[in-house]
Amino acid sequence: MQKNMKTGFLLIDKPAGITSHDVIDELRRITGVKKIGHAGTLDPFATGLLLIAVGREATREIGKFVGMDKAYGAEFVLGATTETLDTESEVVKSDQVVKLLSDQVREAMKELTGTIEQIPPMYAAIKKGGKKLYQLARKGEEIELEPRTVTVHQFDLVGEPRQEDGLTIVQVLIKCSSGTYIRALARDLAQRLGTTGYVRALRRVAIGPYQIAQAIKLKELDENNWQTHLKQI
Repeated sequence: MQKNMKTGFLLIDKPAGITSHDVIDELRRITGVKKIGHAGTLDPFATGLLLIAVGREATREIGKFVGMDKAYGAEFVLGATTETLDTESEVVKSDQVVKLLSDQVREAMKELTGTIEQIPPMYAAIKKGGKKLYQLARKGEEIELEPRTVTVHQFDLVGEPRQEDGLTIVQVLIKCSSGTYIRALARDLAQRLGTTGYVRALRRVAIGPYQIAQAIKLKELDENNWQTHLKQI
């Protein structure tokens, strides 16, 4: 670690296909700093804003960012599902053609807006009995999950639903409390519409007041420029 390094935060635009921990590992390599953490995981298939604390002083402050509201843009597929409720597992289509209109989707969204009880996806990083849910799921264990109270501040349809191979595809904008599972929202929206659903694309666009427009792509950082992107927030 360079002696003149200032501890601070990096706003990273995570690409798809890697874990949030992979981002931290790459930043440790670039910066030479071991003490690095993030304020909220993104699933491997998801892209968008990761708020990264670099250095001991910054990581001590990261707790105040973890609980901030989040905002996402997402694409839901209605009429099909996967075991993981995202693109990380095989798609199973409904037996029926699912053609949904915007008014139907918006009405179902209203039921999932505000303070709601949400059952987490089985493939999640939260723990049950000391083990992460996805670890139990991979062993085939059946776990009764307890609902969690979350707040969906905004759940909007962007544009019109489109039809694709007997499925309905919707673009949505979601602003929600920390701890809200977007995959669970896709599942629950589909259930209210009498079908199944999953998230095909997910991008986090904000954490509290911090926006994706402020972020830098991981591939654009190197040993010579990373300190110029450190923020004191």
